[in-house]
Amino acid sequence: MQLGPMIVDIDSVQLTEEESDYLKHPFVGGVILFSKNYSCIDQLVTLIKQIKSLRYPSLLIFVDQEGGRVQRFRQGFTELPALGSLGSYYEGSPQKAAGIVRECGWIMATEMKAVGVDVSFAPVLDTFNCESKIIGDRSFHSDPDVICALASIYVSAMHGCGMHAVGKHFPGHGGVMTDSHIEVPVDNRTFDVIDQTDLIPFKFMASLRISGFMAAHIIFPRVDDTSVAGFSNYWLQKILREKGGFNGLIFSDDLSMEGAAVSSSYFTRANLALFAGCDALIVCNNKAGIFEILDKYSKLQSPNCMKSLEAMRGPSCEIPHDVLRSTPLWKIAAKHIADFISKSAG
Repeated sequence: MQLGPMIVDIDSVQLTEEESDYLKHPFVGGVILFSKNYSCIDQLVTLIKQIKSLRYPSLLIFVDQEGGRVQRFRQGFTELPALGSLGSYYEGSPQKAAGIVRECGWIMATEMKAVGVDVSFAPVLDTFNCESKIIGDRSFHSDPDVICALASIYVSAMHGCGMHAVGKHFPGHGGVMTDSHIEVPVDNRTFDVIDQTDLIPFKFMASLRISGFMAAHIIFPRVDDTSVAGFSNYWLQKILREKGGFNGLIFSDDLSMEGAAVSSSYFTRANLALFAGCDALIVCNNKAGIFEILDKYSKLQSPNCMKSLEAMRGPSCEIPHDVLRSTPLWKIAAKHIADFISKSAG
């Protein structure tokens, strides 16, 4: 059984029989975990092993382990700084900041791989805007060139531990005030303005052959007023694929978000995302929506060029988490990161 394009969630720290059943569905290819799925490291390792034992090839495990406000696993893992604090540090100490960024990317990816997580959806490539409610300090910086410099270091560190990177949220979420989790953001800037700011990090990382991008649930009416970017053939095919030369996987953002609510039907949302060019669909926090898509998946109109989630599978990590934390390399990186967070807070 091959991996399907759909990434779903589960409710708690243990698998239910119902969840085990739908994770075996041919349209499912991965599971995204949240804080609700974590109590301690042993529990997490056991849960991931159970999920991966359900089928072959095993389902991929995803998480958002950015650092700062968005770090799903905390107790027992290294506290990671917000990317924005790294960008601020870069302004005065570029070389030292580059070192901390490299250690953050390395320790995040290594710790995740050690417990069985395949991919953390990182890094954020959005351009910082102080008015953005949802992005804020999740962004490296307001200067796209600084984002390019730091993101390339971060992604290189992830690749060094065998983890693929997924930049988000194409074509840029930092220019809107509203949170796409709770309403549909509208960005009224022209394409030329966006192209000279927000798109720069995405184009740069595409040139470095980053493995994936996540599309934003934002409407850009002066560019394509038909739908949000994640449902837009113009944004995903014309701009990202054709002009941007991107050849990796395109992930939808969560189809349960209000920004994706162009229809009450989850099947319609999935159809729009696939037809626009998304290779993978994320559906979380709505079991009815998951079941609606799985029940009708054979009727979805997806292009023949869809790329498989299997491309996101890296080599397995043979170092258990407790062994990793005893290594000199981990201890040095963890101390540097803790010292940085302490000085930033002071």
